Amino acid sequence: MIKSKDDLQFYLEADKFALDKKYSKPKINDDVWKFQILLRKVEYYKNKNPSLLSIILLRAYQVRKHRLGIKLGFDIPPNVFGPGLRINHFGNIVVNGSAKVGKWCDIHQGVNIGSNNSAEGSILVPKIGSNVWIGPGAKIFGEIEIGNEVQIAANAVVNKNVADNKTVAGIPAKVINDKGTESVAVAASKAKMDEFLESYPQYKHYFK
Repeated sequence: MIKSKDDLQFYLEADKFALDKKYSKPKINDDVWKFQILLRKVEYYKNKNPSLLSIILLRAYQVRKHRLGIKLGFDIPPNVFGPGLRINHFGNIVVNGSAKVGKWCDIHQGVNIGSNNSAEGSILVPKIGSNVWIGPGAKIFGEIEIGNEVQIAANAVVNKNVADNKTVAGIPAKVINDKGTESVAVAASKAKMDEFLESYPQYKHYFK
């Protein structure tokens, strides 16, 4: 969670690296990157100790994020995704604000991370680990836990726990192999995360 300026800078650098951006600032067509920057700034101003200035800035960034989210089809609340987020394309990504997703998530269009409502009225949402690849059209819902280095195939419907290092596919999703993202050349891989740490050793303490 972003609670300081150092945290904010780390998240921004990690997201930029995951998005494979080689230049310092978004260009005119980098709307997804712009959205992720706004998301992180909303998180920072939402989580820091409030002041009159921070409340004003929070509201300004919330408005900009909301407008760009509508344009791109993203309904992604703050404080869900860890650092190293890669949103691959614009188009219909809906995430419950109570869900939690770890570091280095690689997510595609048409994904829904949602809830089941219990008989008592509580919201039951997924908890997703780190280095997870979520394919186009995947649906993940309910009080379930997805482990680390998991690969979720396109259009899979996941409503049960998934252990570490698994690849799941189908409706309902079932394990199809034990490789996960371990040997796959995707942004969610640990190899990509390790590459980031080689380039930015000052952020190693965030991965302990």
